[in-house]
Amino acid sequence: MTRRTAVTHRRVTTLGMSVLAAVLVGSLAACGGSAKGSTATGSGSSLRGQTIVLYSAQHPQTTDAMVAAFEQQTGIHVRIDANDEDVLTAQLEKEGSRSPADVFYTENSNWLQQLADRGMLAKVDSGTLAQVPKADSAADGDWVGVSARISAMIYNPKKISEAQLPKSIMDMADPRYKGKIEIAPAETDFWPIVASVDRAKGSAATLAWLKGLRANAGSNDNVPDNETLTSDVSQGITDFAVINHYYYYRLKAVVSGGTGNAKLAYFAPHDPGFVKAISGAAVLKSSKHQAAAQELLNFMTSKSGQEVLEAGESFEYPVKPGIPANPALPPISSYEPNAFSPADLGTGLQAKDLLQRAGLI
Repeated sequence: MTRRTAVTHRRVTTLGMSVLAAVLVGSLAACGGSAKGSTATGSGSSLRGQTIVLYSAQHPQTTDAMVAAFEQQTGIHVRIDANDEDVLTAQLEKEGSRSPADVFYTENSNWLQQLADRGMLAKVDSGTLAQVPKADSAADGDWVGVSARISAMIYNPKKISEAQLPKSIMDMADPRYKGKIEIAPAETDFWPIVASVDRAKGSAATLAWLKGLRANAGSNDNVPDNETLTSDVSQGITDFAVINHYYYYRLKAVVSGGTGNAKLAYFAPHDPGFVKAISGAAVLKSSKHQAAAQELLNFMTSKSGQEVLEAGESFEYPVKPGIPANPALPPISSYEPNAFSPADLGTGLQAKDLLQRAGLI
């Protein structure tokens, strides 16, 4: 029995839903899938009936489907406390060893790494880590990768042709794109992209690039989230924007006519704007239910857990080898993102500092 604490969460705010409903003539439903496999995760009878607390910054489509399948398979109950990942990270840091959380599940790995650097995470069981590629988890085993997403440009071909789009994310700061873009700098999905640019080009170039983005976006330099970017491009309010791929596919799947005329395009192979970002999970060192918490991570990375991603409408990529993505998606092998691992992109604190210095947050 899943229990979700009622908290404010950017992904399901009334404002965000009403914007999509009014503009796109539909509502964004929380859709999920169920696991097709029955791979046992090894939970003993002693764990059945236990309740663990999951602090979740993931989309409810993903979290609810994953938790429902886990509860059915293991008999362990999960209470979900949902909020944005920056909010939950700050909350965990404030709560410290008194936190009720057992597991933290994020959209982007940098928040997990921030807690890892503060010594707040338990080591992930080696068997769990072995289920997914080493490069998709923390180098020292403090957190494990669960799913992947790819950065993309969403554009409206009635406003701009694919040939006119920038080949590099650095070109988005060129004055020729003034008035043609929107950006969502407070959207934490944007921070790994900033970190990637910083890693590739250095802080001075990244700061100059961010200031160029701000100038080109003008009054559209503080759009709240990727859902709004997707909606605005679809409706021709702006020419193009940078999002993670699944916002496009999710909207297309669950809202009638949701993507309008919009299409996706990608930066040149290995460009710093071509980012493979990882969503991950970790067990809090302060958890009073270590075995059950580790069981959740084991399930999320198992065949059964990864098939939740394949079957559902979260449109994120499974990271476990051999588990295909939702059939609507291109194979993840078809992309040519940069080579930066989550470890290369760090905690995101440098990205936050650069965004603040550029006057974007």
